[in-house]
Amino acid sequence: METGLEKNHHGGGGLKRLRCSVQNYDWGKKGTEGSEVARLYELNSGSDLELEKKKPFAEFWMGTHGSGPSFVVESGVENGDSIGSGSMGLKEWILKNPNVLGDGVLDKWGCDLPFLFKVLSVAKALSIQAHPDKELAKVLHKLQPNRYKDDNHKPEMALAITEFEALCGFISIGELKGVLRDVPEIVELVGSAEANQVLQIHEQDHEEKVKSVLRSAFTQLMSASQEITAEAISKLKSRLYMESKIRQLTGKEQLVLQLEKQYPADIGVISAFFLNYVKLNSGEALYLGANEPHAYLYGDCIECMATSDNVVRAGLTPKLRDIQTLCSMLTYKQGFPEILKGFPLSPYITRYLPPFDEFEVDRCILPRGASTVFPAIPGPSIFLVMVGDGAMCTGSSKDVVMEGDVLFAPANSEISVSTTSELHLYRAGVNSRFFQTLRW
Repeated sequence: METGLEKNHHGGGGLKRLRCSVQNYDWGKKGTEGSEVARLYELNSGSDLELEKKKPFAEFWMGTHGSGPSFVVESGVENGDSIGSGSMGLKEWILKNPNVLGDGVLDKWGCDLPFLFKVLSVAKALSIQAHPDKELAKVLHKLQPNRYKDDNHKPEMALAITEFEALCGFISIGELKGVLRDVPEIVELVGSAEANQVLQIHEQDHEEKVKSVLRSAFTQLMSASQEITAEAISKLKSRLYMESKIRQLTGKEQLVLQLEKQYPADIGVISAFFLNYVKLNSGEALYLGANEPHAYLYGDCIECMATSDNVVRAGLTPKLRDIQTLCSMLTYKQGFPEILKGFPLSPYITRYLPPFDEFEVDRCILPRGASTVFPAIPGPSIFLVMVGDGAMCTGSSKDVVMEGDVLFAPANSEISVSTTSELHLYRAGVNSRFFQTLRW
């Protein structure tokens, strides 16, 4: 039996503190509006953001992706030092210390982290988008490397910190029939022939037939000209304002009016009727496989994904759209997505296991005076201290940690955590099911 000390030695040293990157996309919450990302970035970087608080702070990135790398803070580097001074990129550090990944991860993914860990603060809707599977990612990256930055797939999971809203996946055919009856503006855009095809579908029809009809109607909708779209949205808006005087609008109708204010005359406003409107409570999660349409709408969340930044966009965005690629790549599965509530790993730790090898996420809420242990695993982890302060110990080292701290833990590190306040901690690591398959 190895001791914690020996395990730690195999892992390549104790915990490493990371300085992490931020993305200021325009859909992010402003620093002045309580952006969780702005708060964490300010604490993590040790810099005063007072002058920048009017900017949107959208995403806090923890990992090795080139678009927002993390840096290892060598001991002795003062808190106030800026990123890069006296520190080495996490990717570069891993290349020099490959044993920190563990053999299984090295064999499968090479000398890099297979996951990217983020915090998102969403003030207005992100684009309606999907992420390509591996085969399509390779093709897109080869054909358009400036738009599709890497050749990896990007399955992802969003874990709500606050109440969190999203559009995700297609509604059922039964619900879609109701939409076509209730929203005449959609029938105008897709054409009555396409609409009738949907209305004539039966629940017992072959799955491929249902998908084909849905694909055809959705492609027709997304391909409508700007002029016709603007006119249909204008009619929709007037009609809903009139009807709101005599009846309560549905949640989806209210959402559509809100999206219209954010992205006037955008086809994404109307396409929201085709997608499930999902509201997560804090501690609930949603996973998104390749080729599934989605859009985050509002709130703060932890996000974890395969290390990629590939996005195919089609609506609710001023950015470049690729409607043809999006409509052809979607799976057209229907029905409400599964909401993950996680399962207890121990009294204070909840684990969220998506069906992807690259990652899992643990949420640890540790009451004042309590302690817990993250057992040693054969792969690397990144820890984020979201709230409170405490101590994290491996066999050979003890680190005092506080909110905003991000730490890299090498493979085979058993980590005990204690706190004198309430501590909220999140961990991203390689999916533990991946290591179970290696054993067999």
